[in-house]
Amino acid sequence: QVQLVESGGGLVQAGGSLRLSCVASGFAFSTKTMGWFRQAPGKEHEFVAHIAWVTNTIVYADSVKGRFTISRDNAKSTLYLQMDALKPEDTAVYYCNTNPPRPSWGQGTQVTVSS
Repeated sequence: QVQLVESGGGLVQAGGSLRLSCVASGFAFSTKTMGWFRQAPGKEHEFVAHIAWVTNTIVYADSVKGRFTISRDNAKSTLYLQMDALKPEDTAVYYCNTNPPRPSWGQGTQVTVSS
């Protein structure tokens, strides 16, 4: 059974930092391109970043480029997202998933950035 468990969210002031983690199980994590996505209230899931499984090629959404850093630890089946210089518009529930994403999502972790 596939499980994706996100953690590390919280309330932070604009300009602050958070580090998100996602522990995956039930599938071959090291052979998948993994991504972070976010969903603001009333909106669809939005792509944030992904890291490829073979080349470790990284892609960021323009809105987070230069502020967020994605990384992975295949030995721990864990995906990370270091978020710096946070802005109020980064407020959302953050999810990890394969990319392209599987139909089912984890519970996500709430990130709230106050101005």
